[in-house]
Amino acid sequence: MVRFARFSFTVAVAFSLLAVSPAQTLKTNIQKLSGWQGCSACAGKAGTGPVASFSMTQLIAAPSLSGGASKQHISGSTPYSNVLWWKQLGANNAVTHFVYDVYFYVKTPSYAQALEFDVNQSNGVHKFIFGTECNIKAGQVWDVYDPAGHAWKSTGIHCGVPTAFAWHHLTWELYRDSTQVHYVSLTLDGVKHLVNISYNARSSTTKEINVAFQMDGDKSMHTYDAWLDQVSLKYW
Repeated sequence: MVRFARFSFTVAVAFSLLAVSPAQTLKTNIQKLSGWQGCSACAGKAGTGPVASFSMTQLIAAPSLSGGASKQHISGSTPYSNVLWWKQLGANNAVTHFVYDVYFYVKTPSYAQALEFDVNQSNGVHKFIFGTECNIKAGQVWDVYDPAGHAWKSTGIHCGVPTAFAWHHLTWELYRDSTQVHYVSLTLDGVKHLVNISYNARSSTTKEINVAFQMDGDKSMHTYDAWLDQVSLKYW
């Protein structure tokens, strides 16, 4: 039976700051698309972290909401090893606004150091990294990434430990200007929080748009799995 659950939040609120353009692109069920890529060392600090064993299996019937979830797996023996998966969606330099929407499910959430949900855009001049994570074992808060500073920063918004054996619905609203990333809001299981934090982008000659998901291993490097479903990205 499919269940939905809430995280525990102490702050409730707000409203969207993103005005939707009629000329928007919507990619749906991204977890079903072919061409996903993954790596372990690149997911660590400075892209040279310890290596974990990992796999991704698509079109999982259960647990699933759409009948085609993806299952991500991480294991290994080196503490704090991580795994990153991403899916390239093409390039569009004119795009400035993003809504990343994803359902996720974890059977043993206490084994995760953190769960990360990202959107990345490069326009040939800057790389706009919208990195977000529920930092489960280091404060149970939502962190966001400072691209130019190469550092995670706390939002102060509580995320807690996801309820096991339950689907959780996460939406991030994001935008960028010519030089900065702006984290507008997050909505988790129907509870919305205004984030309103900005950081400088970093330099890049690449042109791309992609979505990403990362699983972080803990000190004991517990083996665990995570499922993604109904992954979508709206951008304009």
